[in-house]
Amino acid sequence: MTNHMNGAPRPARSPSLLGGAMIIAGTTVGAGMFSLPVVGAGMWFGWSLVLMAGIWLCMLLSGLLLLETNLRFAPGASFDTLTRETLGRFGRIVNGLSIAFVLYILTYAYISGGGSIVNHSLSALGISLPQSAAGLVFAAVLAAVVMISTRAVDRITTIMLGGMVITFFLAVGNLLLGVDSVKLFVPDGEQSFAPYLWAAIPFGLASFGYHGNVPSLVKYYGKQPRVIIRAIFTGTFIALVIYVCWLLAAMGNLPRSQFSDIIAQGGNMGVLVSALSQVMSSDWLGKMLTLFANLAVASSFLGVTLGLFDYLADLFGFADDAKGRLKTAAVTFLPPTVLGLLFPDGFLIAIGFAALAATVWTLLVPGWMALKLRRRETEYQGYVVPGGNGVIYLVIGFGLLTATCHLLAMADLLPVFK
Repeated sequence: MTNHMNGAPRPARSPSLLGGAMIIAGTTVGAGMFSLPVVGAGMWFGWSLVLMAGIWLCMLLSGLLLLETNLRFAPGASFDTLTRETLGRFGRIVNGLSIAFVLYILTYAYISGGGSIVNHSLSALGISLPQSAAGLVFAAVLAAVVMISTRAVDRITTIMLGGMVITFFLAVGNLLLGVDSVKLFVPDGEQSFAPYLWAAIPFGLASFGYHGNVPSLVKYYGKQPRVIIRAIFTGTFIALVIYVCWLLAAMGNLPRSQFSDIIAQGGNMGVLVSALSQVMSSDWLGKMLTLFANLAVASSFLGVTLGLFDYLADLFGFADDAKGRLKTAAVTFLPPTVLGLLFPDGFLIAIGFAALAATVWTLLVPGWMALKLRRRETEYQGYVVPGGNGVIYLVIGFGLLTATCHLLAMADLLPVFK
């Protein structure tokens, strides 16, 4: 108080830990969570828990390895800068292509999921639209928001996140109260579970993608490894808890055999939400679940497409005026929207492909960069992830395993629950 009265400046307030944790949790949790009960139906609840815990640990470690690399550079250095300075031109191109592919394929996945959930919402009002047309409406409305400005996306996403929290707790809270332990631990149908784990790994990985935010946290907090580590741990752990609650709610209310029907109908968001709405105690709570699904896919779409929009504007050098933003919007939205019109039920397939490409920049690249820098700068005194190079080999090994599982599942060489 005396210092302030004497004219001395107040010390700058450090950003809160909660802010960073919410950035990580908000980025991690999205529409991809709707794929988890469907792809986890084969291994069911027990093995789903084991898988999610294992993936969370590996993705946490890879994020910390990325932080280790990031802290050797000035705050504000982007993912692109880190790969260019550490891995050279080839590493930078591979990383850039994998990020662009993930953003494009997720945009298509969210158009497919958005079309499905919009269709489900309209059917409750007695309106029937082809799935592809519903996807086109969904994409057109939200693409307009991204075209307007980043501020528009920021404001609308903030409102959506508030709505998501409220509707999630209302809808999922009701489902959790109705969990049937018999459905959860003694499921009907065939009694084979563990073999289905392998094909589900890529979908679990796609639900923990926050790595693009690590450079943002270094810029936000400065070189404070302890607080950034806590923000990453807290944010990803919140996501893990939300996913476990979601699996518990879905698998504790729907029999395992019903997931065969959901998968047969394409496994899209609207089909799952429709099945869960039918077991809820009131129509009003069913509407809350539908609203949550709409908000989840819309906020995910806005977050992913804003990143893709900015990336492509920078890549092609388009101006930030009306004409330039129109060009960027065309390059951003036309390819995935056309895919959405041609293949309206590709939500699950697209999430799998996103995971295949995401292994590059969420697991392989962070491990590769940390390994190169440890060998190059043996006297470095800053933050190093504990566990020696064994942690790096674990992360890279998990990345290779994920990619292999996806390719084997595509080739019908792994058991997939149907």
